[in-house]
Amino acid sequence: MIARLIIATIAASLLGSCTVTVGEDARQSADILITGGQLFDGTGSPARSDDVAIRDGQIVYVGADADARFQASQTIDATGLIVAPGFIDPHTHAGSDLASGDAARRANHAFAFQGVTTVVVGNDGGGSPDIAALADAARENGLGTNAAYLVGFGPVREAVLGSANRAPEPDELDRMQDLTRQAMCEGAWGLSSGLYYVPQNYASTEEVVAIARIAAEYGGYYDTHLRDESTYNVGVEGALSEAIAIGREAELPVHVAHVKALGPAVWGHSSQMIAMIEEAQARGQIVTADQYPWEASGTRISNALVPRWALEGGLEGLRGRLRDEELASTIRAEMTEGLARRGGADKLLVTGRLGGSQVEVGVTLMDLAQAAETSPIEAAVAILLEGDARVASFNMNPTDIAAFASREWVVTGSDGSTGHPRRYASFPKAYVDLVQGDAGMSMARFIRRSSGQTADIIGLQDRGYLREGMAADVLVFDADAFAPRATYQAPRELSAGVVHLFVNGRAVISGGEATGGLPGQPLLKPVSC
Repeated sequence: MIARLIIATIAASLLGSCTVTVGEDARQSADILITGGQLFDGTGSPARSDDVAIRDGQIVYVGADADARFQASQTIDATGLIVAPGFIDPHTHAGSDLASGDAARRANHAFAFQGVTTVVVGNDGGGSPDIAALADAARENGLGTNAAYLVGFGPVREAVLGSANRAPEPDELDRMQDLTRQAMCEGAWGLSSGLYYVPQNYASTEEVVAIARIAAEYGGYYDTHLRDESTYNVGVEGALSEAIAIGREAELPVHVAHVKALGPAVWGHSSQMIAMIEEAQARGQIVTADQYPWEASGTRISNALVPRWALEGGLEGLRGRLRDEELASTIRAEMTEGLARRGGADKLLVTGRLGGSQVEVGVTLMDLAQAAETSPIEAAVAILLEGDARVASFNMNPTDIAAFASREWVVTGSDGSTGHPRRYASFPKAYVDLVQGDAGMSMARFIRRSSGQTADIIGLQDRGYLREGMAADVLVFDADAFAPRATYQAPRELSAGVVHLFVNGRAVISGGEATGGLPGQPLLKPVSC
């Protein structure tokens, strides 16, 4: 009897403020109950009619009859709605918004209204190695979504070699490795590269392997924008082979960013690429990819058309070479080849101005050339002499897009950047195309490729699933209304259909409206250094 009293006393003290007495029933307290919805847990399992209880930023219960077990400050009736883990975007360019002094930009509504609760930043080799500073600023200023960080090969290389087109000396390679090690110790989830871009393009495979090995030491993964997605240098298959080799030699997982076959010259090559990845998987490698559901990529005139060698030293270096008659002739000839790879001047839609350019937005390069009564290449050179321009490049084939989307190792990603609707609408567009469209993807599969599977790729241990003990990143959306609103002509329209969105247990969208809350956190990889 005494023993039972002691046990009861201890149990009561442990429950403490987590229980309340209602009549004769003792129910645990909760901040939020979500009841009556059709729940998908992120594993790919079919829907079930379970409720969710949230307390102190965590999911404390997933199961039936939550209102009989919990007394909540707020109860959300999700009848007729889908309840899912918050989506995770593995490839964004949201870093500048998250670091902004403007709270409205840090709220990250472009992603939140797609159901995204966590974004990865530092992709394409652009991530700062100073992860601690990024995390400190995020904690101090607040974010609308969580942020996970990659260390970028670009800043690491430039910190040591600048924009030089040469290999590092042994001591310089050591310094690059030290910078990468620092970033991994501060919580980076892996190494990103953008080997298509200058000056990363100047690095050999062996140089990248040497840096990737440092990320591997700390359990990181290798996220890569391939050296070539078309026929610019080594070809898309050659670039994919290089990425797989980097993962094999450095002994870490490979994640192919925005997988695609870019331009008419490689349309149909998705089958070879899929075969290469699945052969590597059969040999025991971990190789995955993300994909955005758009036929147009987003880039700059300089990146789309100018040969890599001509961009050493950046746009000023290019302009100097354009003043050299012989070099200028060679650059124009190679730009002509680049334009053909992109499918022609009518396939490049100007979506934004950069660096002092006064180019008209919302027209194609062909429109600009015709208005100026000149060639498309001369119209492009005129833009580059005064600045640069963002373009949507319509250069992907729907058959290739569908082929990649059907693979179990492909997840949803936006590559979300300014001037392209993918930043505001990739997840709902993928839903409309894949679930409501002819692809016939199940809701369970779509949610898994948007949440739990992506968490697994990154290494996030407490996100991506609806289960007890996980962080309370929870999405409630209307399956009939979930849809993109952004277009190429109006790329900044918020998506529709998200009714409620919770980040770390706090609402950032409630009843379809933004709350202004900034509950997001920097998500750092736990490491021992």
